[in-house]
Amino acid sequence: MEKKLIYADHNATSPVRPEVVALMQELNSSVYGNASSMHLFGQKAKKCLEDSREMIAKLLNAERPEEIVFTSCGTEADNFAVKGIAWSNSRKGKHIITSSLEHPAVLNACDFLSKNGFDITYLPVNGFGLVDPEDVQKAFRNETILVSVMHANNETGTIEPIKQIGGVIREENENRYRKQLPRIYFHTDAVQSCGKINVDVQELGVDLLSLSGHKFYGPKGVGALFIRKGTYIEPVQHGGHHERNLRAGTENIAGIAGMVKALELDLGEMSAEQVRLSGLRDMLEKGIKDSIPEIEINGHHVERLANTLNVSFRHIEGESILLSLDLEGIAVSTGSACASGSSEPSHVLKAMGCDPEAAQGAVRFSLGRQNSEEDIRRILEVLPKTIDRLRSMSPVWAGGVSNKK
Repeated sequence: MEKKLIYADHNATSPVRPEVVALMQELNSSVYGNASSMHLFGQKAKKCLEDSREMIAKLLNAERPEEIVFTSCGTEADNFAVKGIAWSNSRKGKHIITSSLEHPAVLNACDFLSKNGFDITYLPVNGFGLVDPEDVQKAFRNETILVSVMHANNETGTIEPIKQIGGVIREENENRYRKQLPRIYFHTDAVQSCGKINVDVQELGVDLLSLSGHKFYGPKGVGALFIRKGTYIEPVQHGGHHERNLRAGTENIAGIAGMVKALELDLGEMSAEQVRLSGLRDMLEKGIKDSIPEIEINGHHVERLANTLNVSFRHIEGESILLSLDLEGIAVSTGSACASGSSEPSHVLKAMGCDPEAAQGAVRFSLGRQNSEEDIRRILEVLPKTIDRLRSMSPVWAGGVSNKK
């Protein structure tokens, strides 16, 4: 009998909803004009584009549709936010604040800027992976122009206190206005949170927010950046006059409409789905705790995404677990898909204070719409045997006791 394949890596990417596939197929056949063209075909595409912009603005509670700029992905949106604010405000200051566990799209953009005259402060996090809003406040300088802190972590699912950080920045900006100091802009990478928890740009108090369609059952190759009106930002991609001169490149009409449709459907089901997923995650967590010794749960136990469970299995490597589970038809991850191929322990877990052995043995389970209790039971049937087998081959494991001194 053929094994049932179980996909538990939804934070890396998610399968496209059938409704979204159908919509995109229809639009690729019927709305194929260039939205910048003045003829009927182009104007039909333009209307579809602007209808999508209006809908996603509504879903994010943006005040104006023109505050939404469509991009090719979340990475581009993050780069646009970080580099765009840096370049447009460099005369006012060159100091940027971010956290030590951001996605590589933000960290590497900051690294690039640090090599080009900008000063970056990397905030520490506590053992749960949370940024302290007081640390943000303490890091402010007169030349600070940007704070970038992710909404939910892609590896652990920990949800950051973005609303509280936004309040700290708002208060600081009120003081700066009186002192005629440069404004601090606030960006959050909401790639992992959109479609999973409420994302309201007014409530969060952010000036910029990144998202990506393929994380919430939409297509790959399309994302968006919310840019609050009055935010001074320099384009990072140059060419034609698309997206109000903010992002050059012919818009992917079918992809954009598909992304918006996926988000609309997700938000309509979000409350019930998060209750269901948290039940499956808790079932998986309890089963692992009950059947496997020497494990650690990474991330916050309450302030986390309902679908995400990150577990360290001591004395073995996460990659070995991943490959062994893959042979059983179970797909998981050892961390961010964007860091795949790196032999280094997760920078997220290192920032949280995990020792190298625990970080090296971490596995992320990220559940989704098609997962069921049957899937969890199958994982719990296979996983303990896999861990036992791998540990039996480990030179630092002997009958459940580490030989390390």
